Amino acid sequence: MDLSMSWLKDYVDVDTDIKDFVEDITLSGSKVENWSEIGSEITNVVTGKVMEIIKHPNADRLVICKVDIGKDMPLTIVTHAPNVVEGAYVCVALDGATLPGGITIHDTDFRGVMSYGMMCSVEEMGFDRHDFPEAPEEGIYLFPEPVELGVDVVDAMDIRDKVVEFEITSNRPDCFSTVGLAREVAATYKKKFKYPEITVKEEADGDINDMIEVEIKNPELCPRYIARVVKNVKIEPSPRWMRKRLRSNGVRPINNIVDITNYVMLELGQPMHAFTIGNIDGKKIIVRNAEEGEKITTLDGNERQLDPSMLVISDVNKAVAVAGVMGGENSKVNGSSDTILFESANFNGPNIRITAKKLGLRTDASAKYEKGLDPNLALDAVNRAVQLVEMLGCGEVVKGMVDCYPNKREPWTLEYSPEKINKLLGTDVSEDEMIEIFKRIELVPDKATKTVVIPTFRPDLESMADLAEEVARFYGYSKIVPTLAAGTPTVGKRTYAQNITAMIKNSLISNGLCEAMTYSFESPKVFDKLRIPEGDKLRDTVTISNPLGEDYSIMRTTTLNSMLTSLSTNYNRRNETAGLFEIAKVYIPKAVPVTELPDEPVKITIGMYGNTDFYGIKGIVEHTLDTLGITTAEFEPLTTLPWMHPGRTAQIDVDGKAVGYVGELHPTVAKNYGIGARAYIAVLDEAELIHAAKLVSTYKALPKFPAMIRDISMLVKDHVYVRDIEKVIAANGGDILENIELFDVYKGGQIADGYKSVSFSITFRADDRTLVDDEVNAVMADILKALEEKLGAVLRDK
Repeated sequence: MDLSMSWLKDYVDVDTDIKDFVEDITLSGSKVENWSEIGSEITNVVTGKVMEIIKHPNADRLVICKVDIGKDMPLTIVTHAPNVVEGAYVCVALDGATLPGGITIHDTDFRGVMSYGMMCSVEEMGFDRHDFPEAPEEGIYLFPEPVELGVDVVDAMDIRDKVVEFEITSNRPDCFSTVGLAREVAATYKKKFKYPEITVKEEADGDINDMIEVEIKNPELCPRYIARVVKNVKIEPSPRWMRKRLRSNGVRPINNIVDITNYVMLELGQPMHAFTIGNIDGKKIIVRNAEEGEKITTLDGNERQLDPSMLVISDVNKAVAVAGVMGGENSKVNGSSDTILFESANFNGPNIRITAKKLGLRTDASAKYEKGLDPNLALDAVNRAVQLVEMLGCGEVVKGMVDCYPNKREPWTLEYSPEKINKLLGTDVSEDEMIEIFKRIELVPDKATKTVVIPTFRPDLESMADLAEEVARFYGYSKIVPTLAAGTPTVGKRTYAQNITAMIKNSLISNGLCEAMTYSFESPKVFDKLRIPEGDKLRDTVTISNPLGEDYSIMRTTTLNSMLTSLSTNYNRRNETAGLFEIAKVYIPKAVPVTELPDEPVKITIGMYGNTDFYGIKGIVEHTLDTLGITTAEFEPLTTLPWMHPGRTAQIDVDGKAVGYVGELHPTVAKNYGIGARAYIAVLDEAELIHAAKLVSTYKALPKFPAMIRDISMLVKDHVYVRDIEKVIAANGGDILENIELFDVYKGGQIADGYKSVSFSITFRADDRTLVDDEVNAVMADILKALEEKLGAVLRDK
């Protein structure tokens, strides 16, 4: 909803800086999305007067104008505008001027004659002839009356305005109008709210009851319908002040009658429509459901197929409008319309929304109706419309109206308790101050009975909690001191498991990964993409009873599809490298068929491609485990996962228990997902990591005695794992072994087939003495002997 600040001042005297206004009104509960200034794109454009016109010596279609802009010397401006005349008042863009669309004007040489600026058309300033009907179809804009020279054209043309864009929630239909927002502004600043004074002279002859009859056949979908008639209509452009207000609210001016209906909709929030009364057969308006197969051509020129769920406005022979959505071509107001009927009605919001969606025709009117308007607003709206007709002198209003209102909506009463409201808010607001707040928003409080009468334009006020919210809004959220809710024993904090999750996230993010969040729903087809065989337990799923479609019909039993889909999206958008992680649940049925809620274990899934390899993702996993104090992790070869590469995947064990796996994605699976690079996956069970985490650190004094280091290189068969070598060294290193570090694995021409060279740096240190060579040599002899006996290792000579 847009609010023109200049229009707002008709209803409330507010003269606040726009930035302060935005902050104040947001804090009182009316959220501001943005604000802008109309005319801000037009700079250094001033009014001028054409004093002399000379033919260009070197161009037949150009003329040279001497233009006075209120300074000592007239400007020389070259133009080809066909409508320029001496004595005309024009818009002059000076050197350096800016216009909408990022256009900048500079002094320019036109065939030997310097032009010091440009005379502008309304189109060049971002407008059209609907905004300024006096503008020519071709040529520059000429002011219809003399204007002061050298004045900013934004002010001379009355363009300047500040517009505030609000985000209005659907439970506040009253705020989808300038008057509704003005009421909020007045309450915020404790100013007097001035509702429009609506009076109608009714100077036309005749009786409206002889001219039109109204029948509502479905009062549930149309609670109220009002008709008023205007005779001797003159269709012409609206006055400048009305065009400006419509333009500020994003509505294009058309003509006075159409503009009046749009003006009332913006001002009061009540959509309206105008019919040519001569096109209404039988002098009767019937509000009814559409007939099966009925069609209507709407004002946009499209033929619409209707059905019986839709409400239409009809005469005795045909539909003339789709109720609350759009009028019909067969009854529109045009230049030959002499007598018109103004409709101001109230329709069922949900029905209007369903109709608009079925027709693919959502309009400003339907958008307002679907919020649920106050039927009592319709009377003010129709009277305001015919009042504007009289003000603009574009018709004469027939006395009286036809008002069908079978079930009038009455105000309702709510009880309030200052004690309960203060307890709920944690405040100490006096009852008198609450009553003053209620009065500011046009509620009617009764201190004696502790009740408040709610006006019908506030459907959101249904309980004492709603009244408490109104008190909080206008008392000031900033004045409410934060307090703990009654009965709260301690300040809230993370659980142990939540702390572990946070540590895992921080570790993964610190390694350059981005967190992903995906749906828990997926398609049963993903199991084939992942090469999961028939009969596998992962294919036993929880089926959703009311899915959005087949692609979202089961609860996932693995996070792989979600991760691989995200990697695929990145790859196909030409991201050279990607690293993602997700901490999310999978849903494992306890039995098949599913008769109870499934288990919901949390899985940590890492996916990468691009600038990485197996050791890169393995390093990230190791860093994460180390962050949790897990130092006993072991990596075992794993060949049984059909979606993983059988020779490049490892199972992760902690204290002899599997906690996950890491490795390269199977090439076929990568192809199925459209990933044209090697992809790497790691999956960890969060519950197992939480159980294995050791967050209590043990500290020891820095060593007092020096270390001794021995480097060894050995030949072993290809199938011998480095991990097994490290185990043998650790088992035979005794108490003085401090550290084992692999620094080289080599296969080459000097190494026999089927063997590899493995090199370690082994550190020894004693806590109570300085080691001597004999001690270390003895331990090294034990290590080498054990390596030879258990693994067939042979020490390399060089």
